[in-house]
Amino acid sequence: MEIAAVESFPIEIPLESPVSFSNRTLTFRDHAVTRVRTESGLEGVGYSLGYETAPLIADAVESRLAPVVEGEDPRDTARLWEEMYEGNVQVGRHGLFLRAISTVDMALWDITAKAAGQPLHKLLGGYAESVPSYASGGYYRDDKGHEGLRAEVSRYLDEGHDTVKMKVGRRSVDEEVDRVAAVRDEIGDDRTLLLDANGVWSSTTEAVRACRAFEPYDPYFIEEPVMIDRVETMAEVNDALSYPVATGELEGTRHNFARLHDTGAATVLQPDVTVCGGITEWLRIANHAAAYDVPIAPHYNWNIHTSLLGAIENGLFIEYFYRDMDVKVFDDVVVDPVEPDDSGRIPLPDEPGHGVQLDEAALQEFSK
Repeated sequence: MEIAAVESFPIEIPLESPVSFSNRTLTFRDHAVTRVRTESGLEGVGYSLGYETAPLIADAVESRLAPVVEGEDPRDTARLWEEMYEGNVQVGRHGLFLRAISTVDMALWDITAKAAGQPLHKLLGGYAESVPSYASGGYYRDDKGHEGLRAEVSRYLDEGHDTVKMKVGRRSVDEEVDRVAAVRDEIGDDRTLLLDANGVWSSTTEAVRACRAFEPYDPYFIEEPVMIDRVETMAEVNDALSYPVATGELEGTRHNFARLHDTGAATVLQPDVTVCGGITEWLRIANHAAAYDVPIAPHYNWNIHTSLLGAIENGLFIEYFYRDMDVKVFDDVVVDPVEPDDSGRIPLPDEPGHGVQLDEAALQEFSK
């Protein structure tokens, strides 16, 4: 089997209204989409959220990575990952270039599973047939007060979720405590509440002060209380709280995740397959974490992460966004998106490959 062609391109999907988290406001979501085709006609797909850099990611794929993999056997995922990474190590260890590698590697695994005639999670070990999910939301909008936040969370409970996540950190600590209190009151004492600060606090003191104010409302974890580069600061926060820190959505390779664990910066790890280097590297991260009984709760991208979480023993749960919340919108270009059942669990895809088939008409509509 031989790779005949690689193409990558950006798409941009507008939001109906601006949405904010602690330190950023968004009006659209852009992704880089990569296709890898073999001479026999098999095609694999990969993608990554661009945060306004999707054209750069696509350019990196076509200019730097396509020449590495074209003419090669797509099933040689470990070797091709190493050649893509090592061949660009001076410029490609982190950030958008690693996202570019992620898209290609995802496509290679898609082809590998299709060639084997197996769903990806079965090819990787088949640990589960469905995985638990939580409803992610609680973003900020200009017209959304406490009642709007309560209504949103109530909807998630009606859908069958017993775990929800909300954003914190955009407003004062007192205001955020009121928001967290409202959500806890809405979901009751027996359900699980997750918090996400997107790295907003600049020091251990600020982060600990805010996070301790949330303690009476029994959060299961606080995600990214400080920016991920401040690993020692993150470790100080993790050590100071009665509930754990989760992080990793913006982190790169297994080496960086090992540092997060070794320094005590995170109790729950959140690798994103579209960010950390693709499926090859995501599995290395998850398997290393399993040696220390560290749970994996991947960030976003439920369509692909469902298959990956279903292949490992230390999977915790999947992050899921309802499309009508107008926050994460990639499902607009997916033919048959995965979705939770009425108990909040997501059944694993059963077709060969990773199961994420893209809608050609929608890709054309949102092409940049």
